[in-house]
Amino acid sequence: MSETDTSARPTRSGFVALIGAPNAGKSTLVNQLVGAKVSIVTHKVQTTRAIVRGIATHDNAQIVFVDTPGIFRPRRRLDRAMVTTAWGGAKDADIVLVLIDAERGIRGDAAAMLDNLAKVRQPKVLLLNKVDRVKRETLLALAAEANEKASFERTFMISALTGSGCEDVLDYLATTLPEGPWYYPDDQLSDLPMRQLAAEITREKLYLRLHQELPYSSHVETETWEEKKDGSVRVDQVIYVERDSQKKIVLGRNGETIKAIGQEARMELAGILDQKVHLFLYVKVRGNWGDDPERYREMGLDFPS
Repeated sequence: MSETDTSARPTRSGFVALIGAPNAGKSTLVNQLVGAKVSIVTHKVQTTRAIVRGIATHDNAQIVFVDTPGIFRPRRRLDRAMVTTAWGGAKDADIVLVLIDAERGIRGDAAAMLDNLAKVRQPKVLLLNKVDRVKRETLLALAAEANEKASFERTFMISALTGSGCEDVLDYLATTLPEGPWYYPDDQLSDLPMRQLAAEITREKLYLRLHQELPYSSHVETETWEEKKDGSVRVDQVIYVERDSQKKIVLGRNGETIKAIGQEARMELAGILDQKVHLFLYVKVRGNWGDDPERYREMGLDFPS
């Protein structure tokens, strides 16, 4: 199709929510579909806490992907806030992508999620992820089982990590979303404020280095962001933990651990900003921060009663 033909076609736009059990690969998939890192990825479950939007332009469509927290059986206040946010993101979208880890199959949190999909009235599309690791007959059986449990418009078999099958998903969405103007400039990749993205990057490095030792309740906030006259930026962040013993873990012997976390976060942030970054990290103990409404507002979550 010529450029003239393409420009004559009506534009399409819409919000596409991605839901799934923890560690199904939602954040990896959003990054793959957007073509840039907009959501952090770690081995730790429930890494995504608030809604993260990644923006992809495909043909004449602007697709706003909504990466939601993993859906699981909540045990704590923070868990309830995240699960509520995930279902809320699905109900506010134009299309819902339901991601299933094909290696794990339909059990546990994934099975419970499928059972609750009837509450979501939006069109739903099934994505079976990690298909490169599963035999074809197993994939076909999983697809059949999932389609028996819920009503899906389409089923795609993909690999979020390699990108296999992702172009087909983009093609489908680009022709299915409603006609309308774009919501964001065509060069914007996310609506996440840079201060919050910087905090998320540091939290990712924290989890990647200490996911065995550090509880997932740790939290990072960007306190100050100062543009310097020389074109660099100074960023001050606080890592909140709940106990003194956790603070010692984050600091490490002679401060080696927090120094390494800071170096990794600074390098990635500098690459994103394309400018020199001076990153300063501090660790503070704040007991039971998971019950503090202010922390929920910082994360973009509603504080559950």
